[in-house]
Amino acid sequence: MCLAALVGVLASCPASAQQPTGHPLHAGVMPPGAIGSQRLLRGGPLSGYTQPAEIRVPAGVQVGMAIDGQFTQPTTDNPVVGLLVGPVYRFRVTNLFDHDGVEVFPTVELIDRLYPPPGHALRFPVPIELTAEDLDLAARGLFVTRVIYVEDPSQALPVGEVDGQMWFEAGEGEDPLEVADRAGRPIAILRLGSRDLGVAPNNPLLTYGSPPITEYGRNPSAE
Repeated sequence: MCLAALVGVLASCPASAQQPTGHPLHAGVMPPGAIGSQRLLRGGPLSGYTQPAEIRVPAGVQVGMAIDGQFTQPTTDNPVVGLLVGPVYRFRVTNLFDHDGVEVFPTVELIDRLYPPPGHALRFPVPIELTAEDLDLAARGLFVTRVIYVEDPSQALPVGEVDGQMWFEAGEGEDPLEVADRAGRPIAILRLGSRDLGVAPNNPLLTYGSPPITEYGRNPSAE
């Protein structure tokens, strides 16, 4: 099972210039939560399932998560957390290189789940990687969309695993979610940048109501 990521980058621009060109019910520019909620309507073993996910950041960068309307104390560990399919989760990323005092508030939306062997879910967390390049772009006001997907074995690149998540950038004018859908099975959408939430970090609307999140810590043992 290999998970890769597709990345799309947009400059900050009016909403009218960001309208989807593909299918309106399956487009990466839809509001956070729209795709996950529609996925739940299709049924299947998704509703109520807690999917482990690992939030990966460069060394020294700190991550906090929104719980009960408040952000937890940032940590430099790569936290492994349990997320539900459908809701939108907000994180707080601080201590960015070359951007002293700048904070980024990415969102993570699970739109599907993995199917590991029974009792081994924690051995296969979905990798949600925020690269140094992603964080730099977001800190400069650009909007980054990263779609994590399970590769289609018949289309997977014939290369071994490398240090970090394999990824490639969507072409100009391409929707990264639609491209990922053609390459495999999209699992999660990471969105970051273009908005400064530091002026009101505890606003419940900005944290999407702080949906339930399970904290496993770093490198938890298998269930």
